[in-house]
Order: sequence, then structure tokens, then C-alpha cells
Amino acid sequence: MGRFSQPLAEPFAAWAGIESGQQVLDVGCGPGALTMVLAGRLGAEAVAAVDPSASFVAAARTRVPGVDVRRATAEALPFDADVFDAALAELVVHFMTDPAGGVSEMRRVTRPGGTIAACVWDFGGDRAPQSVFFRAAIAVLGITVGEQDRAGTRAGQLEALLADAGCGEVQGGELTVRSTFASIQEWWEPYTLGVSPAGALVASLDAPTRARILERARGELGAGPVSVTATAWVARGRA
Repeated sequence: MGRFSQPLAEPFAAWAGIESGQQVLDVGCGPGALTMVLAGRLGAEAVAAVDPSASFVAAARTRVPGVDVRRATAEALPFDADVFDAALAELVVHFMTDPAGGVSEMRRVTRPGGTIAACVWDFGGDRAPQSVFFRAAIAVLGITVGEQDRAGTRAGQLEALLADAGCGEVQGGELTVRSTFASIQEWWEPYTLGVSPAGALVASLDAPTRARILERARGELGAGPVSVTATAWVARGRA
């Protein structure tokens, strides 16, 4: 996912209005794609980040020295109220155990007038980075698979979450990025690592079934180079 989250991070930070002088929190930072962009804009000392994964916390601390990176969930942020000028969640809301609670926590730690912003891939509109994979898997397996039923993956859902959390001046939009792979094998390899819902699905299948899914995807993408376009829903509001 880093092939897409990294190019998405810069336009997402810009869309959220992040600018010099702010104190900003990266919620669900993963290994630090957005954290790096925020530190580049603001300086590491102005950025804090949280993630529930110990390995991601360690990776983010290594990649972005000086940032206050803590192991925590979005639903229980380890900060006092009204601490940050902005709280951002890149490609995280749909993985939150309690999306409404997570967004409410983002609002709690943001100062009055500050920005709460989130983005999630458009799984509902079949425009996520994984959409080609899921189309191929559905064709081969004959069952519905994907992440289209998760929070924030359809038009208007992120805006509704922010509004329900008490945010004002809520606005929505979309951001599109593109990533190119040298070959279909390079595109396929991350799905074999067992990470994310797509990776877990691949790990559960036998080798012949995996090969059929790969061949189905090859029929859509070609042998390479492979270019994939992905679109994310974005929403922002004021605390």
C-alpha cells in the first residue's frame, strides 16, 4: 500500500490545509508515509503520531526521527483535549474498530477551530488500488469479496462521520494518484505477503487458485509495465 499511500500523503496534507506553525497529529500512521510529509512541512517537533501496531510504531520512529510516535488506537488517543491544530487519518477510518469513536477522539484532541481530516479509498466505487485484485478474485471464486462495506468507502460516508462527531464546516472531495509497476509479478507480489484483507485472502487459497486470480488480473492489466490509478474519498471539518 505504500506505493499508493506515499503519493497520496502530500496532496492529502495540502487538501487538509496543513501549514507552518501548526501542531498536527497523524492517526493510524502505519510506517510513516503521512508522518514524513507532515514533518517535512512543519518540522518533526510539531508532529505526533499513533498506531496500534508495535512494528509500525518502530518503523515510523526510525523513518521520522524526532516525531512523538506512540502505540495507541484511534479510539483512545493518549493526549489531552484541545492539543493539536489538526488531526489527520490517512487510509485508516475503515480499519478502526469504532470509526465514530475514532473520529470523535480526533475532534476531542483538536483545538476549537482546528481541522479534522480523513481519507479512505473508494472501494464502493471500485476505484481502490486493490479493485483489480478483488475483481479478479470475485470472477475466480464466485463470491463477493472486498472492503466496500467498511466505513468511509462510499461517497458521503466520511462527511457523515465528521458531522456526527460534532465537526462544523464539513467538506468532502476526492484525490487520485497513480502507481506504475515494472511487471504484473511486481504488482502481484505484495498480495502474497498475507497483509491486509486482500493478502489474507490470498494466503487462504491454494496455489492453483492463486494462479488463476493472477492470470485473470493479467488479462485486465497486461504483463507490464502495469499502471494503476486509485481514488480516495476525502473529508475535512472544524473542531
